[in-house]
Amino acid sequence: MRQATTTTEGLTLSASPSVPSPGGPLVRRLVQLYVGLALYGASSALLVEAGLGLEPWGVLHQGLAELTGISIGVVSIIAGAIVLLLWIPLRQRPGLGTVSNVFVVGLAIDGTLAVVPDPHSYGVRIPLMLAGIVLNGAATGLYIAAKFGPGPRDGLMTGLHHRTGRSIRLMRTAVEIAVVASGFLLGGTIGVGTVLYALTIGPLAQFFLRFFAVPASPAGPTSVAGGTPRRAILRR
Repeated sequence: MRQATTTTEGLTLSASPSVPSPGGPLVRRLVQLYVGLALYGASSALLVEAGLGLEPWGVLHQGLAELTGISIGVVSIIAGAIVLLLWIPLRQRPGLGTVSNVFVVGLAIDGTLAVVPDPHSYGVRIPLMLAGIVLNGAATGLYIAAKFGPGPRDGLMTGLHHRTGRSIRLMRTAVEIAVVASGFLLGGTIGVGTVLYALTIGPLAQFFLRFFAVPASPAGPTSVAGGTPRRAILRR
């Protein structure tokens, strides 16, 4: 029986990977995975440059970067690797997308920060913030629809859900509140961007998930469908 994997916003993906036809869907899925992860890192960098508030884990990464003097991209890689290690006691299984997420996103963050100039006026910072949020939603849709496994942070949420019996929404809320609070105390930026991200990322990701859904082979299940939430896979 096919199991469903979804976000807390009601997005459902098949937990059983579809069987790709030789050359076609597999190549597309790989391209979607790595383009999506690279764009995710770029979107996080745009939010950093805008300076109007980051996504929850971005707040923590920025705070740790301020504390240690390490670049935010490298901090993201280290944090992702540590979170991935927490999968072991939670009995979660990483996929290609999970491991790739750890490295590609962090490299893309630092690469984007190196080429995007610092904005000084709100006339630039506000559009940059909005572009970062929309791009983040598109990137999320791209890499999740590729179906190579969730990001390490999402696996932490679902692992805690299975181990504690608490709802996914509760686990995500508790973890992200702790992450944002810790990041803020360390110097991470909370602002209108953080709030706007929280309010819009669900609908944006849902739209782009359906837009970038990979057609299943005749023998495989559909890529994206509606259903009852079972496991949350959304943000990195």
